[in-house]
Amino acid sequence: MELRQLECFVAVAEESSFTRAAARLHVVQSAVSATIAALERELETPLLLRTTRRVGLTDAGRELLPKARATLDAARDARDAVHAVKGGLRGTLRIGTMSSLGLIDLPALLGRFHREHPAVTMRLATAASTGGSPGLVAALAQGRLDVAFVSIPGHPPATAHLRGLTSTPLDLVVPRDHRLADRGEVAISELADESFIDFPPGYGNRAVTDRAFTAAGLQRRVSLEITDIDAGTDFVRQHLGIALLPRAVIPSGNDLSILPVTGADLDWPISLATPTGRTPGAATRAFEHLVTQYLANSPTGSLPCASPP
Repeated sequence: MELRQLECFVAVAEESSFTRAAARLHVVQSAVSATIAALERELETPLLLRTTRRVGLTDAGRELLPKARATLDAARDARDAVHAVKGGLRGTLRIGTMSSLGLIDLPALLGRFHREHPAVTMRLATAASTGGSPGLVAALAQGRLDVAFVSIPGHPPATAHLRGLTSTPLDLVVPRDHRLADRGEVAISELADESFIDFPPGYGNRAVTDRAFTAAGLQRRVSLEITDIDAGTDFVRQHLGIALLPRAVIPSGNDLSILPVTGADLDWPISLATPTGRTPGAATRAFEHLVTQYLANSPTGSLPCASPP
């Protein structure tokens, strides 16, 4: 049994597709199929259930999957140890992120990490492609991501360890001619009859808002769903609805009014998530350390870009 065989098997199992697994491994699909077939012959049992729509696991495949992941993790740790002796990190770091991180400057953070560890390849996956923060957490649990920036209000999921980084309030954004525009603040009870622009269910800021309205015993109407926080104010300007958006990313403008909301917990938390039950690799640990270091040195939660050496 070879590591390459296990790598192909894990990729197919996690992607539920030979085509997506081949793209992930940067090989042709026929090579993945041949590798899996060789592994099944060696183990003398089918590992995958192949249908025209998807690929699933047999009972034997389900038993092998956690062992294969553990073996690959052990091999990665061995490589990391050797590279550490040679004086540098190598490998690939797969990072998941929401579309906006408030005051956290992700490009600056990734730039600093790259300067410190140039031999580590970084791959970025967005919440829009995975289904919000729950999708990012699922990708961590499935081994498709190493670390992710998520927003999970309330109890953390069992499959991920969350390290709280920062939070920012959600403020009400309305057009200047809205009935509430001239108020200094607004109670959540006054918003029950409004039409909202919001993110789809599963996104962190949507979860915060839904929890706040439920706690207040109020129903809410979402008339338009978006996936780009920065574009939220543009839809408000067009009178398509009002929005609750993170204070840190709301642009100023004379055509909008920004109001704090009282009587509700509308803090939008941002956390760094890593999978439970799996030992993080050296690159992941280095990235976690860098995030912690910058947050400790920046009370606002902003991660400024350091000057190149």
